[in-house]
Amino acid sequence: MIVVSDTSPLNYLVLIDAIDVLPKLFGQVSVPSRVMEELGHPRTPDAVKLWSKSPPAWLLIRTPLTAIGEDTLLDPGESQAIALAHELHAAALLIDEKQGRRIAREHGFITIGTITILELAARQNLLDLKSAFDRLERTSFQITPALINAALDRDAARKRA
Repeated sequence: MIVVSDTSPLNYLVLIDAIDVLPKLFGQVSVPSRVMEELGHPRTPDAVKLWSKSPPAWLLIRTPLTAIGEDTLLDPGESQAIALAHELHAAALLIDEKQGRRIAREHGFITIGTITILELAARQNLLDLKSAFDRLERTSFQITPALINAALDRDAARKRA
């Protein structure tokens, strides 16, 4: 399955020490060059900057040939991620931002956010979901407690089944 990632999922998965679930879930992950620039931005947390300076072999960095969403309120990383997903005929786009998800879906992509990535990883016993959410809540990630609780309830139901 070809997947492309925007900045946010990579950033938060690095921060909570769960980045290694991506190759286990998807094999290789492609990212546009602009996303790598954003991961190395001076205001980015040090752990993320360090990770981005020496990306793993499963992370494929590419520069899209086209532009999508540049006339919207998307940031450059989101625009390039959608364009790259289009060029690669990706099955899914890893993206958290609401506007970016909406536009990606308008272009026919399945969108997968950080929470769903963590849920998928928990289903495959790659991590403990509650522990991952505890670490995520200590970052700047924004999510309502209701969404976290719903995910934890699904995880508990899965474990009972």
